[in-house]
Amino acid sequence: MFSNYLSTIDGVSIYPIVGLILFFTFFVGAILWVLRIDKEYITVMENLPLDNNDKLVNKSGFDNE
Repeated sequence: MFSNYLSTIDGVSIYPIVGLILFFTFFVGAILWVLRIDKEYITVMENLPLDNNDKLVNKSGFDNE
């Protein structure tokens, strides 16, 4: 049904090409970012949820002691 509508539009064949280029560019960029990221940054980020911080900050911004 939709193919009939899409076939009547001039230049509709460009959309799959643009989609493929955007998809490919995003994942190549993500792979390059992962390969270039600092290993110390990864270590800090992976330990962040397990880091015990005994100081709590209340809503006013002052430390609870």
